[in-house]
Amino acid sequence: MSYKESLKTLTESVGGGLAAVVMGYDGIAIEEFLLEKTPFDLQLLTVEYSNLLRDIRKTVEILENGGMEEVSIATDRLRVLVRVINSEFFLVLVIAADGNYGKGRYLLAREAIKFREELS
Repeated sequence: MSYKESLKTLTESVGGGLAAVVMGYDGIAIEEFLLEKTPFDLQLLTVEYSNLLRDIRKTVEILENGGMEEVSIATDRLRVLVRVINSEFFLVLVIAADGNYGKGRYLLAREAIKFREELS
């Protein structure tokens, strides 16, 4: 299955799923899937959050609390779930605020393992 197909399946398998992206910490998307009529700019969202993730990762390393695995950002409209794939890439799932957050976290963790195997 291609990256695009995997991201599409991930997005559509979560109630309220809107988009999924495989992205590098440099802010460049490797692949993405976005439902039509999504009410946000996916590229802007992921680039800005990649900057934030770099800072979080640096803080985690300084504190020596282990490696960063997952970050979630909740707003009144969206839930942005991020799962680390490896030292270069992470997986993002964007769901509606009323979407199935628990299922999203589970599927994101499962898919991150698959991407880790493919990208290593």
